[in-house]
Amino acid sequence: MKIRIAGLVNDSIVDGPGFRLAIFTQGCPHACPGCHNPQTHAFDGGQDADTDGIIAQFRANPLLDGITLTGGDPFCQPEPCAVLARAAHESGLNVWAYTGYLYEETQKDPAMRALLDELDVLIDGPFLLAERTLDMRFRGSKNQRAIDVPASLQSGEVVEKEI
Repeated sequence: MKIRIAGLVNDSIVDGPGFRLAIFTQGCPHACPGCHNPQTHAFDGGQDADTDGIIAQFRANPLLDGITLTGGDPFCQPEPCAVLARAAHESGLNVWAYTGYLYEETQKDPAMRALLDELDVLIDGPFLLAERTLDMRFRGSKNQRAIDVPASLQSGEVVEKEI
């Protein structure tokens, strides 16, 4: 399956715990002022990639603890991101994702919900420059939540993850 990406970072240690393959999707409607990755906003930027090639890359790295879907916004390409997440789980890896949408919004669209079903942790909410912080691991602003997705889906309420 095709996916539009801005790039990949192998052995990342800043996009979740442990060594990760960070997959930077291309395209983001939020355009948050002060965004760390503004080059990922344009939907026609970046390059086409194939999910099979990305899967082969993370399966070939025995050091990885997980993958991180970031961007851009992975929820703008939920189908190929769900394929990657499912393959990561099949390979024994955990899956984190970052989105400018709120967790509650991702449940309204069936394709987004299918991606959500494949995640372990979701960092949700737009980056807010006025709430920027360096004190919260794996988050850029105080409004962003680290959500334990399986626990949240089971309980029907947002369950935040201690990081």
